[in-house]
Amino acid sequence: MTQPDLKIFLDDCVQRHNQNSFVENDPIGVPRRFSKKQDIEISAFWTAMLAWGQRKTIINKANELFGMMDGAPHDFMLHHQEHDRKPFLGFKHRTFQATDTLYFLEFFQWFYQNHASLEEAFLKNMAPDNAHVEQGLIGFRELFFSLPDAPQRTQKHVPSPATKSTCKRLNMFLRWMVRRDDRGVDFGIWTAIKPSQLLVPLDVHVERIARKLGLLERSQTDWLAVLELTGRLREFDPEDPVKYDFALFGLGAVEKW
Repeated sequence: MTQPDLKIFLDDCVQRHNQNSFVENDPIGVPRRFSKKQDIEISAFWTAMLAWGQRKTIINKANELFGMMDGAPHDFMLHHQEHDRKPFLGFKHRTFQATDTLYFLEFFQWFYQNHASLEEAFLKNMAPDNAHVEQGLIGFRELFFSLPDAPQRTQKHVPSPATKSTCKRLNMFLRWMVRRDDRGVDFGIWTAIKPSQLLVPLDVHVERIARKLGLLERSQTDWLAVLELTGRLREFDPEDPVKYDFALFGLGAVEKW
């Protein structure tokens, strides 16, 4: 396909998958249950961090988790006491265990008692003119594990570009929070980070289709591959390159192309 033909093809795929029907069977449907900004942030972040395995299982586990917070994550973070964490000792999803759950609760309680929005945590190392969110992700991870008793084992659940990780789940979360349109999928509730600074969430479906279409040549699946693929997508839309996540993921995971 020529570059113009590929853009037309991908734009058409975006239109097919960036719509309300996408939400029903996707983990983004979990934070879509909430209307308060901080509830959306907490539920979206935690759901994204749990997002490996079958989508149905991810959704069920996330709903279980927020049910334990009486459906009010922000209020729970602000006001819960130590004894209120006891029920969470039984929560786990794959390699996400009780130790990880308890630290997430501790971080969110500390953070929201001192800050209004989780967006502030991603702006710690980021400048408005940064080309993309790499420094924001690095700074966020440093902040997330800055509490004195941060468990070593939990660090694998919140990756960083500094270790060459693709940071798939973090980039997906940022897409949810930052991208804004009228299609009813992404929230667009953060404004300091621009859609043009987002990077593509590189999962197995996106990677396979990107390679099939000649959009990704790097052999390793790492941070540099994320930068390469996003750079190619910017050629189609420099202001909103990550909208093509809908096309690549939709072709790979939904249409089995």
